[in-house]
Amino acid sequence: MKQLLALSLLLCSLFSYSQEQRRRDTIDRITRERVMIGITGVVTDGVTGQPLPGANITFTDARIFASAKSEGRYAIRNIPAGHHLVEVSHAGYTTVVEHIDIETDTVKNFTLYPEVVENQGVTVTGVTSATSTRHTPIPVTLVRKNQLLQTPSTNIVDALTRQPGISQIGTGPAISKPVIRGLSYNRVVVVNDGMRQEGQQWGDEHGIEIDELSVSRAEILKGPASIMYGSDALAGVINFITHEPVADGTLKGNIYTNYQTNNNLYGVHGQIGGNYNGFSWNAYGSHKSAKDFRNKYDGRVLNSRFNERSFGGYVGLNKSWGFSHLVVSTFDQNVGLVEGDRDDATGAFLVNPETALERIATKEDLESRDLFTPNQNVRHYRIMSDNNFNIGRSRLKALFGFQNNLRKEYGNPEGLSETELSFDLKTLDYNLQWRLGERNEWETTIGLSGMYQDNQNKGEETIIPEYKLFDVGGFLFSQKRYDDLTITGGLRVDNRTVDSKEQVDAGDIKFNAFTRRFSNVSGSAGLSYYPTQKVTLKFNASRGFRAPTLSELASNGAHEGTNRYEYGEQNLKSERSVQLDGGVDLDFDHISIFLNGFYNRIHDFIFYRRLQSAMGGDSLVELDGELLEAFRYNQSNARLNGVEVVVDLHPHPLDWLHFENTYAITRGRFTEEIDGTRNLPMIPAQRWTSELRTNFNRIGKTLENVYFSVELEKTFDQGRPFTGYNTETDTPGYTLFNAGLGTDVSLATDRTTFSLHFSAQNITDVAYQSHLNRLKYTAENNATGRRGVFNMGRNFSLKLVIPLLFDTRD
Repeated sequence: MKQLLALSLLLCSLFSYSQEQRRRDTIDRITRERVMIGITGVVTDGVTGQPLPGANITFTDARIFASAKSEGRYAIRNIPAGHHLVEVSHAGYTTVVEHIDIETDTVKNFTLYPEVVENQGVTVTGVTSATSTRHTPIPVTLVRKNQLLQTPSTNIVDALTRQPGISQIGTGPAISKPVIRGLSYNRVVVVNDGMRQEGQQWGDEHGIEIDELSVSRAEILKGPASIMYGSDALAGVINFITHEPVADGTLKGNIYTNYQTNNNLYGVHGQIGGNYNGFSWNAYGSHKSAKDFRNKYDGRVLNSRFNERSFGGYVGLNKSWGFSHLVVSTFDQNVGLVEGDRDDATGAFLVNPETALERIATKEDLESRDLFTPNQNVRHYRIMSDNNFNIGRSRLKALFGFQNNLRKEYGNPEGLSETELSFDLKTLDYNLQWRLGERNEWETTIGLSGMYQDNQNKGEETIIPEYKLFDVGGFLFSQKRYDDLTITGGLRVDNRTVDSKEQVDAGDIKFNAFTRRFSNVSGSAGLSYYPTQKVTLKFNASRGFRAPTLSELASNGAHEGTNRYEYGEQNLKSERSVQLDGGVDLDFDHISIFLNGFYNRIHDFIFYRRLQSAMGGDSLVELDGELLEAFRYNQSNARLNGVEVVVDLHPHPLDWLHFENTYAITRGRFTEEIDGTRNLPMIPAQRWTSELRTNFNRIGKTLENVYFSVELEKTFDQGRPFTGYNTETDTPGYTLFNAGLGTDVSLATDRTTFSLHFSAQNITDVAYQSHLNRLKYTAENNATGRRGVFNMGRNFSLKLVIPLLFDTRD
C-alpha cells in the first residue's frame, strides 16, 4: 500500500511540471508551420571520397528508414519536427550515430570510414528513447543481422552465446534459456519488437518461443533494468527486433535458407515489406526441421528432434504526426524431450522406456523426424498496437498487446493424442510513456506499464495451479547530455498481485488457494564519460527486484524434460538486488579494449535444491511407475561478481586483420554455507575465445564483405558447482576449434545478388558437456559408465541469403 501511495505522489508531483510543458508544446504546435519536413544528403567513404550506395539511414524512434542510391544520395520525407537520433551504417564501415534537430527541410551529409571495430550503434533497450550505446551507463551489446548469419545456431538464444557474459541453459538443441552474468529464468526479461514476451519461461523444458530466422537484430542489456520493465529484469534484458522499417517507395525482402550437417537441420525463411508514402507493411514466414543431433559418445541422441513454423507481419502508417503499427505473429514448435534411458547391455537408447512398449531404438528410429513420447507442442500467438504521437515537442508512446501461449505435453506412448499437461496462458500488456520535449539537453519521460495474466490448466495432469496476475508500475526516467558526459537516473514503483486457485485431485487438495502481493521501489543512477573520441568510461548503480513465480510458489508435479519432481514454497519473498557496474572502452588505431566489471548483491535469492529422504539419501517420488528425484525451492542471500574483457588487435595499416580475444568469468556465492557449500547453482564456467579474422570490403568486381575466421574456444573446468543436497557436480573443461567464411556476391553494380556463409563448429569433434546442459543429469549409460547426454559434436553450416529490392516509384 505504501508503494502505491508513493506511486501516486510521484505522478502528482510531476503534474504541475507536465502542465507547463504541455502549454509550451501547444505554443510550439500553433506557431510551427504545417509543412512537410524532409532531410536529404549524401553518404560517402571517408578515405576515398566515393559515394556509398546501399548505406542505411535510420531514425529509430520515428521508425523511418532510407537507403542511399547509386550516387550515395538519400532523401526522407515526413520527418517529425524536433530532436532525433540518426544511425548511418553500411557493411564494412563503422556506424555513425548523431543527434540532429530538424525544424525545416534539412541537408545533412555523412562520412563513413572502413570498419576497424564495430562498437557504435543505437539502442532502444532499457531506455525511453533511442540512445547511442556510447551514452548508456549500463553495458549494451548490439548483435546485428550479419553477425547472426555468420554464427551457426539451432535457436536464437544459442546464436547470442558468443557474446561475453552470455550463456545458455540447454535441454537439447531446440530449447535454450538465456543466462546473463549467471542469472536466468524469470530474472531475464525477453522483449519481442517492443513487447515483453510472456510464455513458459519459468521451466527448463521450454525456450523463449521466438523464431530465430525472422530476427533482424538483438540488443542485450546486462544488469538490472527494473525501471523500464518492472519485476523480473534482475539480470538484464534481451530485445529481439523482427520488423525493421523500409524506405519510402521501395519493396524490400529476402529469402534465407540454412542447412546443418550434424542433425540435418534445414531452415527456410521468406520476408517481404513495402512502404508507399508512409503506408508500410511487412510479412514473413519460416519453417525449420531437424533430426536427432549426435556426438562421439552418444551417437544420435534419441528424440532430440524438433520442427517449427512461424508467421508474422505488421501494417502501419508513418506520418509527420508520428506512427501507428499493428503487429501480429505466431510461433508453433514441436519438440521431443530427451530422457536418456538406455539398454544396460549395449548402451543403446530405449524407445518408450519403462512401459509395455519399451524397445531398443533402431537405425530407422534414429533417422526419423517423427517425434516420440515424451514431446511437447508450444504455440505462441501475439498481436500488438504500437503507437507514437508527436504533441508539439513531446511524444506520447502507447503500446497495447495481447499474447496467448499454449503448451501441451504428450507422455503416453499408448495414447499418443492424450494431453497430459496443457497450459493456456493469456497476457494483456500495456506501456504508456510521455516523453517531454527536450530542454537544454534534458530528456525526461514519465511512464506507466504492466500486465494482466490468466493461466488455465487443461490437461490430465498439472504442475502449477491456475492463477491470475496483475502488474502495475509507474516510473520517471531522465537523462542529461553534455559535450563529453551523459548522466541518467530514474525511479520506479511496482505492485504485483497474484491470485492462485485451489485444485482438488482425486479428493485431495493438490493446490491451496492463496493471494500474494509484492511491492517494491527500484531505481538507478549512472554516467557515461567520453573525454576523447577514443575513450569512454561508464559507471552505474541500480536497485532491482523480482517477485517469485507461480512455479516457485506453488509447483507440485513432474517435469518430463528435466526428470525431476518439484515442490513450491508459498512463503517465498521477492528477490532484491543492488548492483554496481563499471566499464572502460578504449578504441585506438592498433588495439581496442573493452572492459566491464560488476558486483551484484541479491537478498533472498531463490533456488531449488534436492530433497533428502529420512534415510539421508535423495528423496524420490514415484509417478506412473517411474522414480523421479524431488526438489523444493528455498531462499538465501547471495552475491555475484565478474569481469568481461574484449581485446581486439588490428595493426595499422593491416586494418583487414583482426586478432580478437574475449574472456568472461562470473562468480556466484551464498553469503552463508548451505549443506556444505557456498556456491550458487547454474553458474557458467569461465570462458576464453581467441579469433583470427580477415575482412575485405571488396575483392574483384563481384565479391564484397569477404571474411574468413578461425577460432579457439576454451571453456574452463567448473569446479565450483552447487553440491548441496547432491544438486550439481563438477564439469570438466574443453576446447573447441571453429572456423567460418562468407561473402556477398554482387552481379549488379549497386546491390548484392546473394550472400553465402559457411561455418564449421567443433571441428575436432570433441565430446563434452556444458555445465549448463540439463541433459548432463539424465540417466547413466551403464554400458560405458558415463552419466547423461553430451553436447552436439562436429557441425557444418551453410546459409544462403537472396535479398530482394524493388523501387516502386519507377
